[in-house]
Amino acid sequence: MNAQIKMKTEITKTALQDIEKLAELAKLTFAETFASDNKEEDMVKYLEDQFSNKKLKAELMDPNVQFYFAVLDKRIIGYLKVNVGQSQTEIKDETALEIERIYVLKEFHGKKVGQLLFKKAMEIANEKNLAYLWLGVWEKNPRAIRFYEKNGFSVFQKHIFKLGNDEQTDLMMKLKLK
Repeated sequence: MNAQIKMKTEITKTALQDIEKLAELAKLTFAETFASDNKEEDMVKYLEDQFSNKKLKAELMDPNVQFYFAVLDKRIIGYLKVNVGQSQTEIKDETALEIERIYVLKEFHGKKVGQLLFKKAMEIANEKNLAYLWLGVWEKNPRAIRFYEKNGFSVFQKHIFKLGNDEQTDLMMKLKLK
């Protein structure tokens, strides 16, 4: 079944007219991933702040930010957000690509959809001839940490990630391409 899902899943660039679908998917996948480990009020605040139409519109219009959907049988089942240049959340290195988000609906976990989205990020980095990819991942998300380690990333630093009013520690991971 995994090979079948992988073969049928298309990765498509997200456009401004997709903003409602993106907001819905972003909120749902983030909540599926983190709601059970966080306070409801922190989750609500984060979802409202980070996935508002105003914020998503600004990001979609930023030439240094790209979103992609994973689409299976016309259903959007995951997404990728990558940043370059000054649109990176932290490092802002012109030779780097930040993977800010790879999220997949829970029912499709373990079916290689995240791997397809990661492959798209790699393609973008290689097309731009960048030196490395980097990302932040919550230290209490072992599934994601394993995924990135399996793909060659290693921890190089930590930083604080604010979820609502809760300060959490993210591991910053890097994959050298050159």
